[in-house]
Amino acid sequence: MFRRKATESLKYWKENYAPRYAALLEGARRVGKSTIAEAFAKENYRSYIKIDFANITHDLLEVFKDIAVLDVFFLRLQTVTGITLYKGESVIIFDEIQLNPPTRQAIKYLVADGRYDYIETGSLISIKKNVKDIVIPSEEYKISIYPMDHEEFMWAIGNNTYDLLRELYRTGKQVGNGINRKLMRDFRIYMAVGGMPQAVQEYVNGKDFAQIDRVKREIIDLYTNDFKKIDPSGLIGKMYRSIPSQLATKQKRYLISRATSKRKTIKDLERLSDLLDSKTVIPCYNTLNPSVTLSQTQDYDSFKLYLSDIGLFTTMIFSASPATGDNIYSKLLGDKLPADLGYLYENAVAQMIASTGRELYYHTWNKDNSTHYYEVDFLIQAGARIAAFEVKSSTGRNHESIDAFCKKYNKETKEAYLFSQKDIAYEGKLKMKPVYMVPFVLEDLAN
Repeated sequence: MFRRKATESLKYWKENYAPRYAALLEGARRVGKSTIAEAFAKENYRSYIKIDFANITHDLLEVFKDIAVLDVFFLRLQTVTGITLYKGESVIIFDEIQLNPPTRQAIKYLVADGRYDYIETGSLISIKKNVKDIVIPSEEYKISIYPMDHEEFMWAIGNNTYDLLRELYRTGKQVGNGINRKLMRDFRIYMAVGGMPQAVQEYVNGKDFAQIDRVKREIIDLYTNDFKKIDPSGLIGKMYRSIPSQLATKQKRYLISRATSKRKTIKDLERLSDLLDSKTVIPCYNTLNPSVTLSQTQDYDSFKLYLSDIGLFTTMIFSASPATGDNIYSKLLGDKLPADLGYLYENAVAQMIASTGRELYYHTWNKDNSTHYYEVDFLIQAGARIAAFEVKSSTGRNHESIDAFCKKYNKETKEAYLFSQKDIAYEGKLKMKPVYMVPFVLEDLAN
């Protein structure tokens, strides 16, 4: 079991909300929800029962056909599982609860009973067809589970220098060319592997990148098959798989029609909603007027999409090949890929921002007397003001757009950052940081 930050969220729930609320772990498939829930149960309770509704026996399923009389329900549950529950000391895990909507509806009565704690996990759990026939309980404490972030990845591989890196960031001084090159290579390893626990486990086990890539392709195929269960047309999968290519074209926004190869329809908007609910993607909305609170002027029709995991994104970039071999990965780790992969680093930053629970925004505006436009990659609400992020894959210092943004929205801009592979530097209001320092900047902005 890898060390995960969500464990701290579960501890907070247990100390402050249980048993009045059930914990609901939400996230895409294969991000580790079930593993996190069971490891927490083992560590913090005298006993637990885990019911996996995706793999349940007939006898156990029969128990859930009648939950009305809780005394009888709990006796049957303990009899079938052979596990004793202790009042105030046990937890029941409902895994993949979206597959049994009546049990989710019964959470209201289970938590009111107060005998035990409850943890729910679910994938695609907000999709309307999974909850349309039930009353969704309000007694749920929701915890978002994301792919492993850079710090969790470092813990997994036994690298315990992340706190030292945080302290180094806080000095505001350059880390030095040699150290920066090493840290950037370490970060590119994370971009290559990603944060899906199965892929991370393969890396920890010493597998080569071809084998790690195979695991990631299986996850992408799993997602695509899940989308077909929701919409047999296969168009949601096409929308999902088109994300890297659309980012590569550097267009102002994501185009559904480019993914589906047909005119956008009302049904396509429903498919987009399902895709967003799956938590496999991260939306980033164009805000029309950053001088006002970002959410108040976001354009729901103008947005970009990123993948929720940078490792899957890396695999999908090279998906035209039957397999992404070690040669491609060695070039990535050595920063020797010929293509401009700014959008690869952009997706990595999008994932870092999303994992803090923030919504993502960007801003575009036309240049004077030109058909071209400026674009700032990410805008972060920092109190009553804004932090602007621009992301580059190269070590170049070209930052025309963020300079123009700081000039246009000077009063509204609290901080401006250019993230690249280059060491720390300062140029007027603009702070230049290596991309692996994004999490520390986000920590500062939260404070």
